[in-house]
Amino acid sequence: MVLPHGLGPPELALAALMVLTAFTVRGMSGFGAGMVGIPLLAFVMPVHTAVPMFSILVLTLFIIISIRDWKAVVRDELRRLLLPTLLGVGIGIVLLQQLDNRVLLKLLGGLLITYASYATAVQIFGLPQVRCSQRWAFPVGLVGAVIDTVFSGGGGTLVVVYLHMRGVGRQPFRATVAVVWLVEMVARMVGYGAAGYYTVGTVVLCLLLLPMMWAGTCLGERIGNRISQETFSRVLSALLALTGVMLILK
Repeated sequence: MVLPHGLGPPELALAALMVLTAFTVRGMSGFGAGMVGIPLLAFVMPVHTAVPMFSILVLTLFIIISIRDWKAVVRDELRRLLLPTLLGVGIGIVLLQQLDNRVLLKLLGGLLITYASYATAVQIFGLPQVRCSQRWAFPVGLVGAVIDTVFSGGGGTLVVVYLHMRGVGRQPFRATVAVVWLVEMVARMVGYGAAGYYTVGTVVLCLLLLPMMWAGTCLGERIGNRISQETFSRVLSALLALTGVMLILK
């Protein structure tokens, strides 16, 4: 059996399991698919194949969730985040070849670990929960989109931290980040397409893995809907810390 990009049946089976795992995490927490999926898929296919292919999967999911959960979107936060997100994608494309990637990734990783540690302390030791002003929406959306565009992920977690510190509930949180990242993903895919990363093989591979994307999402949402808001916050903190460690080690 000949598969896209020279993958054999064993590699395709592993890729399917990796996609299932990544989208289960995303379905449960509202984010994290790329940070889990891309490093795993890099073991079975080239990164320049994994990133654009995974982008199609994520875009498809964001379209479905944005339509399904539109009523739950926090529109005020959405309006504040959209413009800086689009500006950030444009800046990220310009800066793509000019930044010291490793230093910036380590700085972002350290920031996420620090915030995750604080959020965990709030839950365990009862420290006061700090809230942030809506004025943070512009710099967070801008910087997050720049990082996502340059590094193919990681910056979106800044939006996660922002909405968490704004006190957005679980369902509105999931819906709002889905729409923000849908807009960002469309802009990024235009850039990937212009760079020639999309081939017939990439699209075929994506179609083969789409069922695992949806299965993982449904499984993750079912798990997520059965846990309390307190447990959800703890899971969110753990995933942010894990993302920070992965960025530092990347």
